[in-house]
Amino acid sequence: MRSRSESLEFALLGLLSQGPLHGYELRKRLMAIFGPFRALSFSVLYPQLKRMVISEVIEAKEIGVTSRRTRIVYTITKKGIKRFELLNNAVTSDAWEDEGFGVRFAFFSPTTTPNRVRILEGRLLRLEEKAGVLKSDLASTPAALDRYLEEWRRFSLDSLEREIAWLKEMIITEEKSK
Repeated sequence: MRSRSESLEFALLGLLSQGPLHGYELRKRLMAIFGPFRALSFSVLYPQLKRMVISEVIEAKEIGVTSRRTRIVYTITKKGIKRFELLNNAVTSDAWEDEGFGVRFAFFSPTTTPNRVRILEGRLLRLEEKAGVLKSDLASTPAALDRYLEEWRRFSLDSLEREIAWLKEMIITEEKSK
């Protein structure tokens, strides 16, 4: 995904391809995908939904009035399904970078096996590069120059190595299912 907006659009289309949802439920599910440390306010969500309604990839329908306001339920359109398929089939380096990988992985079920493998292999290569840089930094940094920075690097390297091992297992599993 080239931008946060495209990443958000992909996630919204993915969620709505599973069934109609109202704004609050969409935000709740998006927070589960993006994680608790990435802010997703209603002031970001609703303008994106409005753009998607205008571009006719989703529809908005008012239903049952609550005590204070009308609830709007969003539904994906045929055009939206095609757009989701297009985005899902477009595998670029954004799919395995930190910003986009979690979103792409959240919608791996409708992704073809070859594309899943490409994304996993891309992520693996990217993390192996990062791990190499960290190992080099740890080896070349004078001992006790900054022990907290050194500990953070060790922790980061350990996290990368765990994700690398997991990715290797995922790739083997995917290749068996071809």
